[in-house]
Amino acid sequence: MNAQLIDFEKLRQQAALHPFPLVFATISGAHLYGFPSPDSDFDLRGAHILALPSVVGLDVSDETVEKSGVRDGMEMDLVTHDIKKFIGLMLKKNGYVLEQLLSPLVVQSSPEHEELKSLAPNCITRHHAHHYLGFAETQWKLFQKETPPRVKPLLYVFRVLLTGLHLMRTGQVNANLLELNQDAKLSYLDDLIALKLAGPEKGTITTSDLPFYEREFIRLIGDLRNASEKSYLPNDATAKPALNNLLVRIRLQTA
Repeated sequence: MNAQLIDFEKLRQQAALHPFPLVFATISGAHLYGFPSPDSDFDLRGAHILALPSVVGLDVSDETVEKSGVRDGMEMDLVTHDIKKFIGLMLKKNGYVLEQLLSPLVVQSSPEHEELKSLAPNCITRHHAHHYLGFAETQWKLFQKETPPRVKPLLYVFRVLLTGLHLMRTGQVNANLLELNQDAKLSYLDDLIALKLAGPEKGTITTSDLPFYEREFIRLIGDLRNASEKSYLPNDATAKPALNNLLVRIRLQTA
């Protein structure tokens, strides 16, 4: 996705309405993955900061804030987690939150955001493959339920698999299918992406092609399992002490 085509100013105005201070807000979803339709909504993801008095008691609310709707002519879906919850997800081999944290489509940032990004590589392990394997299998089941089959969920399947493969082989998080396919060189993905970019969110594919896509799904699942077994990535994350120190500093600033 060409970042120049996104109205970041409008998105920043909406992020500024968040009820809590934001560590960061980035664009995820189809825009990050490189295949937004003309009518795609904007998925904003990030982390916010609850004040110390709000988190020291028995009941903690607003650990996750979700808002959606049409604002300034743009359909948006905003989801942010309190910084402690977000850090916990970073340490749970959750590739999805790392994609959000490291998204190049930045709506709002902070010094703490930059520090989180610098610590992200020390959260990556070979076991992140399990996240992408499970995610891909879930997306494939959702795709199989489609009648008629749509392009979008099929692209999500392949996006997840290629992101996982790239991570296992390089240790780098990249969620952009266009960029990932420069290495994978799967010509059918170029065709699917072109179909998605040119059409609406509910664009469909030919049912006669389904056996081919199923074979490719099975093949790439096997490739990801093999890449995990051969990966040089560590078994365990090492970022916990530094992330704990960052969390303590952030909380004390709100005392």
